[in-house]
Amino acid sequence: MPDERLGVIRVVLDEPQDPVNIAAVVRAMKNMGVHALWIVNGAAIEPERVEGVAHGTADIVRDIRRVATLDEALAECAYVAAFTARRRAATREVIDVRTAAARVSDAAAHGPAALLFGREDRGLSNTALDRAHVVVTIPTTAHPSLNLAQAVMVALYELHVAIPGASRRLAPPRKHAPPATVAELERLFQDVERALHAIDFFKSRYPEHILRTVRSLVHRAAPDAREVGLLRAFALEAVHVLERRGGRHDR
Repeated sequence: MPDERLGVIRVVLDEPQDPVNIAAVVRAMKNMGVHALWIVNGAAIEPERVEGVAHGTADIVRDIRRVATLDEALAECAYVAAFTARRRAATREVIDVRTAAARVSDAAAHGPAALLFGREDRGLSNTALDRAHVVVTIPTTAHPSLNLAQAVMVALYELHVAIPGASRRLAPPRKHAPPATVAELERLFQDVERALHAIDFFKSRYPEHILRTVRSLVHRAAPDAREVGLLRAFALEAVHVLERRGGRHDR
């Protein structure tokens, strides 16, 4: 189940410096359904201030784990994806964020997995990267530096998409209407033609060409029955207004 995988994925922040960034990370986690946040030697935070930035996240804030070493944060994890924007001398497997999301999702089906992020000013150290199974980069322009919370959001979004069924289902429209029938569409085209004649739209134009274009436009738009009814009302009202004002309405 998606929720089970999201439940064993943790975000690990190695020495984050800014409480506001930590709060923004919490908000991104809440949006994307990941709840476990581990902070290694990070800035002090006040739960009330974090929740002031990240509304409705008391459950995540309450369970934040603060540890002294990265080894403590990663000890239970069977897979670690470390995010960095800088090239390193060591030969490591480097993959993009979408590939990483698929791998973390697969790993989370078997146990805890971690997304690892470094401090704002210099990212992850080589020692921290040594703990990771894979190094991840987020595609950018020539300016690769992302805000910590931005990087976390991109990573969690890709992870969220990689897990089928993780996203909430939007409620259906309050007013559902069936597709328009051919008969309903034909009545619409007749009313449109009548309205165009009433306003002398065809003075120097070819009615057949214009009406065929109207048909093509409506078919591409694929309006439902309620929308067709509204379009008919527009056309009919134009004719009625002209009738009340004594305008032309030959057809």
